[in-house]
Amino acid sequence: MRSNLSGMRARRKLRDVSDRKRRELVERALDLGLPAARSINDRDISLFSRSLDPMFAGINTFLKSPYVENVRDIGRYDVAFVGAPFDMGTTYRAGARFGPQAVRRISALYDSYSPDLGMDLLEEITIGDAGDIFVIPANIEKTIDQIELGVGHILDAGAFPVIVGGDHSIGLPDATALAKHVDGRLGIIHFDRHIDTAVTTMDERMHTTHWSHATKLPNVPPSNLVQIGIGGWIGNHAGVHVADELDTTVISMFDVDELGIDRAMEIALEIAWRDADAVYLSFDIDVIDPGYAPGTGTPEPGGMTPREALRAVRTVAREGLIGMDVVEIAPPYDVADTTSQLGARVIMDTLATLVEHGHLGRPPG
Repeated sequence: MRSNLSGMRARRKLRDVSDRKRRELVERALDLGLPAARSINDRDISLFSRSLDPMFAGINTFLKSPYVENVRDIGRYDVAFVGAPFDMGTTYRAGARFGPQAVRRISALYDSYSPDLGMDLLEEITIGDAGDIFVIPANIEKTIDQIELGVGHILDAGAFPVIVGGDHSIGLPDATALAKHVDGRLGIIHFDRHIDTAVTTMDERMHTTHWSHATKLPNVPPSNLVQIGIGGWIGNHAGVHVADELDTTVISMFDVDELGIDRAMEIALEIAWRDADAVYLSFDIDVIDPGYAPGTGTPEPGGMTPREALRAVRTVAREGLIGMDVVEIAPPYDVADTTSQLGARVIMDTLATLVEHGHLGRPPG
């Protein structure tokens, strides 16, 4: 029994994990950052911070990964982290334009090793930070064009896109770019407290409308759109009418409570993957209860716990993904970076599970 505990299995796996990349980072830091003062006993410490430590030092990139200034080089990496800092599609509180930088900043807290999963992401995959797409704050339609082209560039280069918003209006250009790179149907697994299927809100396309337009794409049928965590009393009225017409699959928080997260995700995966060739994960941070994730524009009590949400995205990732986004992190309303930290964890748990199941990086074994 003791040997089958996940912590014990992870401990055994660590024996076989290389530390080559960590050593390379230390050597690079000593070369570029100069040797430390003579009083420093640990000679792996450099004079100027150029590596993972200290957590609070250095230039902010996701997990302190390389900043890919020449975005033509993004294909050299397995994963491309890219910000889409647009929040003028919000209908209540703006602030999600600061989401990408907040996720980058708090991600420095992590050293890329998980004792839960027995995995060191630093050794398993390469991540490049492509910076932010140049969004047009006063024009959602031009921003949609920019994001679609930017995500398409990453896909053309062969990297797995991790797009961080920004509000959820970026879901439309994300889906459009991804759909163009699928020979067949694209399924969507959408975590949110809000249904986001209105046609317009206040006479415009907003962060409440992206799925009604995405499902008009020829290879993104509404039958492969699964929406998980929907509920509460905010902003769902118009969208539910459209979802009923489109016949999307809505799994409410009541369903999650009744079925349990594992069974709910089993249903979601079966529907999203039915006759589909790829699936895209779109994660709105407000699906997590605001008691845990207060930093969002339209909070709605009664959402998931962090454990439920992380278990859910790991379940989704086991089957493989073509790309993912995390949206609606609004740092002005956050407390101690907890919402941004949850966003970083959603990304890291998803990437690690993709690696574990052979969908990203080198094959398992």
